[in-house]
Amino acid sequence: MRTIIIGAVLLALSLNLAAQEYTPAQNPVGPESWWWDEQWWEEGQIPNPDNHPVRVEWSEYPSGDVTVPALVARPDDDRPYPAVLYQHGRRGLDELVQRQVKRIAARGFVVLAPDVYSAHFIEKLPIEHDYVVEQDVSLGLDQLLARPDVSTRRACLVSHTRGGYMTLKAATTHKRQSDAAACYVAWYPHLQDPNAPEPMQVYRYAPEIDQLLLPTMIFIGEQEQYQRRRSIETAVTSMQAAGRQVQLVVYPGVGRGFDFRPPHVRTLADDLASQDAVQRAARFMRRTLKTYAK
Repeated sequence: MRTIIIGAVLLALSLNLAAQEYTPAQNPVGPESWWWDEQWWEEGQIPNPDNHPVRVEWSEYPSGDVTVPALVARPDDDRPYPAVLYQHGRRGLDELVQRQVKRIAARGFVVLAPDVYSAHFIEKLPIEHDYVVEQDVSLGLDQLLARPDVSTRRACLVSHTRGGYMTLKAATTHKRQSDAAACYVAWYPHLQDPNAPEPMQVYRYAPEIDQLLLPTMIFIGEQEQYQRRRSIETAVTSMQAAGRQVQLVVYPGVGRGFDFRPPHVRTLADDLASQDAVQRAARFMRRTLKTYAK
């Protein structure tokens, strides 16, 4: 009998915990949800995404004693476009990440993607975080905004995984949100110092989040790793409580890295989330950067 009672109590506690962790505002149903499109529902209209052929080139810029290589992707024409700095995460700037850079450029942006690991001979998928790379990200903004083919005085900081921490530090610690950055966009970001102890990784977010003043949009999958999702959701809740402009988009049925899952494991849900997120981010960035048009 005691075992049954204890089991029932544990079940009730687990159900209550699940109910507390599930936030209907993230994946609601009906017209009040973040994904609802009245024009589609009422008139059958599907919005046409901006699609541009993309050209890519490699550039470089100095940062202290090193030279940082950077991939630049932009529409293949002679028009100027809004500026975006894209920062890779632990994967480095490999072929999967380069595809994401081109996807953003294809929406109508000049995208500069610093390869900060190559600059410092850091191996792919490092465990420790080298704080020096944050300066590389900050100086990348200057390199990007000095280009004659950008149409804005500021750039949006865009990133994934650990790149979310690097761009956060560039915006706050390096104070680029006051002179160069216009918004912060991140896919499943690591919002904690990677060198912090385990309890901080699970139960806290980076204190720099409380200093972030930029309009913010974050994308995660519903099946995101618990220790990452918890810090992201807690950070977003804190920003909302402080009155900051921030939106968390949670895609049902997908997990971490849905933009980079290779073809042999890729699902339709991954593709739907990837396509929606890049278009949603493009609209958000275009609207924000319009204020900083040259």
